[in-house]
Amino acid sequence: MTLRDGEAVRWYLSKTPSIVGIEGRSEGQGSLLSGFDFRDWLLAHDPALSRLRVASRVTLTMALSFGALLAIHYLLFPLPTAAYGLGIVLSIEGGVAVKDKGSAPQLVTRLLGCAASVLVVGLAAVLETNRYVSDAAFLLIIFLAAAGRVFGPRGHAIGMFAFTSYFLGAYFRPSLAELPLIAIGPVAPALIGHAVRSLVLPDDWRRDLLRSLESVRGRINQILFKIAALAAVGRLTEKDAQELRQLEERLKDVVLMAEGFIPRPPTGVFDAGTEPAAELAIHLFDAHLATESAIVLSSQSLPPFALVHAVIEGDPLPGAPATPDELHIETRQALVRLGEARALLARTIKKGYATGFAEVAAVTETVATPAKIDFSLANPLIRSALQVTLASAIAMTFGLMLSRERWFWAVLASFLVFTNTNSRGDTAIKALQRSLGTLLGIAMGLVLATLLTNHIVAALAVTTIAIFLAFYFLQTSYATMTFFVSIALCLVYGMIGTLTVDVLMLRIEETILGAAAGTFVAFVVFPARTRGALDAALGKWFAALEDLLSAAAAREATDLLIALSQKLDAAYRDLTAVARPLGSTWSVVTRPGHIRQTLAIFLAATYWARIMAKDYEGPACDVESLKLIGAELQRVPLLAERQSECFFVDRKSSGAPSPGRHLPLSHVGARLGVEMITSTLDRLYPNA
Repeated sequence: MTLRDGEAVRWYLSKTPSIVGIEGRSEGQGSLLSGFDFRDWLLAHDPALSRLRVASRVTLTMALSFGALLAIHYLLFPLPTAAYGLGIVLSIEGGVAVKDKGSAPQLVTRLLGCAASVLVVGLAAVLETNRYVSDAAFLLIIFLAAAGRVFGPRGHAIGMFAFTSYFLGAYFRPSLAELPLIAIGPVAPALIGHAVRSLVLPDDWRRDLLRSLESVRGRINQILFKIAALAAVGRLTEKDAQELRQLEERLKDVVLMAEGFIPRPPTGVFDAGTEPAAELAIHLFDAHLATESAIVLSSQSLPPFALVHAVIEGDPLPGAPATPDELHIETRQALVRLGEARALLARTIKKGYATGFAEVAAVTETVATPAKIDFSLANPLIRSALQVTLASAIAMTFGLMLSRERWFWAVLASFLVFTNTNSRGDTAIKALQRSLGTLLGIAMGLVLATLLTNHIVAALAVTTIAIFLAFYFLQTSYATMTFFVSIALCLVYGMIGTLTVDVLMLRIEETILGAAAGTFVAFVVFPARTRGALDAALGKWFAALEDLLSAAAAREATDLLIALSQKLDAAYRDLTAVARPLGSTWSVVTRPGHIRQTLAIFLAATYWARIMAKDYEGPACDVESLKLIGAELQRVPLLAERQSECFFVDRKSSGAPSPGRHLPLSHVGARLGVEMITSTLDRLYPNA
């Protein structure tokens, strides 16, 4: 291809940071300049559009449920305020808590949740005359709601319906005579929410798989464009290397999501290359591996710009230099492999649009074995339920000291800070996020509510947008979600005429109180220490590595080795999630730099395990490789016994040896992979 006046070079330098979803084609330069649109950007930031769909479901369900209740109120008979409160809040719970697979099971869960809602609201009405008994019943409901997770997703959803309903019942204090009308509140969002999820915004694994595959292609394109821009200027800084690593992490996120949409056979493991689903999973694996190799090698030796540009456009590759060194040869091979994997991915996407993955659809998804019901203290879910109940009791006691009317906010905060946490450090982070999100959200909400006074339509529009954004960011940032929810609440208070600075300050105080109660209990009662959770995650990672090495020693098929390496990759991701509190800024007793360094070592070992799995059946699979695998099999259990010690080692003074080369040579990929696993693990522990 002729590069006129450096046009291609200038384009990469100017557009690389923003272009993430363009499909490389062979028509020439114009194909690169015409592909960016909002959909590409959205797919890059929200693979499979799952966050957009959840936020849209919740917002639409709330709007339709509120409209239905208003219609009933004005056309048939007046509804009590509690019915509106239940309708709005249970619209949220139905959108985020119902996790059953299949439309019919979801409807059953929603109806059971409605029954639980009406039951606990009736209980709150009966006990209203005796506040002490009512408060004790609230704590019992909290325990049962938290313990409901023992029964799986349905138990968790029904528990959340019961908790929020009793919360609102105790807040609005309805009479028993109003109970039949109040029951309309839970029923409306249940039926409307089911219709929205089943008919308007349904789940569709084919659509989600296609979108995630498009996102994988977009991530690969972004990485190629970045490499092209670096090749154009002929240098790579530490900032550039860090950006490439971040791009690879984002690619990994999308690859794992896409692989999760592929239906699995009843065994849970793809058959040895015979199933179309297995072939698709392997294509994803190859694309990810080829991209990683291109990043590693390009960081060591930047390729010629013309080579990268030809790979992107699908043009004939330029000739190799007359006297290339070894690094240039390897970089060229990596880019060629990436170009082939990218082209195969494009053909897979095209075929998916044409056939709807008809062959893949024949694979039956795995049916999970029901977990054993265990209500003993050995079950962490029961220990967590006791923690939540005790934290709620503390929040209730001190919340009542602040306000006899608004103390529920403290209980709500103490309950929610335990959601989706696996250690006391994680709980502390979430408590801080909720407190900061509430504080900043109320400050912004107060400003907006003041500006929109007497502008009811504008206030409703902004409230709707805030609710949508809250649940769009639910999966990525708890603090951001809390921020937008607080804005929405301020606007609602403004529209109903109860917004005062005193009320907002009380909400902040109650929220901080509840978050503090949750953090205190997390650290004192049945503390799930971060290091304990880290030890468990490390045990899973070493076990996955041992399984992979054992399969390699037994000369198992490449497909099985790849599946086991993917299991190791998933274990690494779990490890990073558990280690996050150790490296977060709230902690003053740990050194985040060490945490990041140790995680980087585990990432490197995971990467070289994939190299070994991919190339094991190649010519490099020799007797010497088997000896290395056997030696590593003997050492892995010994390393696993040292558990999280590796996260607290001062590596500057430990004298641990440094690994040698970090280049995946194609002709000795499996052998080098084993050697690099050994060398990388040497860095984890002194005298390993």
